Amino acid sequence: MEVYDYWDPQCPFNTEWFMKEPPVRAVPVRDVLSKFDEHLAKDDSESAKKLLLYWLEEAKNGRDKKAELIILNELMGLCRNRGERDEAVKYAEEGMAFAKENGFWETTEGATAALNAATVYKAFDMPHRAIELYGYARGIYEKSLDKNDYRVGSLYNNMGLAYFALGEYEKAEELYNMAISVMEALGDRRAEHAITHLNIADVINARDGIKGEKEIGVCLDRAQALLDAVKIRDGKYAFMCDKCASVFGFYGRFLYEKELRKRVREIYERS
Repeated sequence: MEVYDYWDPQCPFNTEWFMKEPPVRAVPVRDVLSKFDEHLAKDDSESAKKLLLYWLEEAKNGRDKKAELIILNELMGLCRNRGERDEAVKYAEEGMAFAKENGFWETTEGATAALNAATVYKAFDMPHRAIELYGYARGIYEKSLDKNDYRVGSLYNNMGLAYFALGEYEKAEELYNMAISVMEALGDRRAEHAITHLNIADVINARDGIKGEKEIGVCLDRAQALLDAVKIRDGKYAFMCDKCASVFGFYGRFLYEKELRKRVREIYERS
């Protein structure tokens, strides 16, 4: 059924009627993202992807532009985490183009699209492009958001990773420390805070080698304490622990690597 099938009849000489756009059919974004998180908590990224693709079409058909941009952002991250380079890049380009075409680009929503796209490029070995987009997002975030907004801290951490990939270790460490300042102010982002300490450990290792062993140990101790202090151990926590486990193993902390993998397994089994 087309929208014209259920609109009231109009005078055939009144062309205004034909120029009207159909009403927006809103997507229940909160419910969609809640269901998305449920799938990820069960380590079921395939169902999570199918859910997003279904609602992306619904957002397009219903002309819900805000929902469409939100879902494109989620698809960027999901495809990146699944290692789907071509799809991740496709959604990154589509999301940024959509933000520009629909008046979002110079808003925090547009900056978030740029940040997520940058993270895609960083993940797939395009750090120069990533830094360019992180810089754009940073300009908007620092102007529009509170300095201790979680999104600002996330931006600093991810931007630091891009500089690390280019071997610019001082710049990377500076950004990681800025991210830590935000996380410390928030107090409730311990897993993300832990990851940033592990990132600093990688900087010290790359820059100083064995001479930085003691400093690396301090970073690992801080990260471990933060991960152990997390009270809500859900799918997101499992994802963070999975990311951290291999880092602890790399630095020879095999028992804690094993402990983190056990936590991940138990969380997914419980879900």
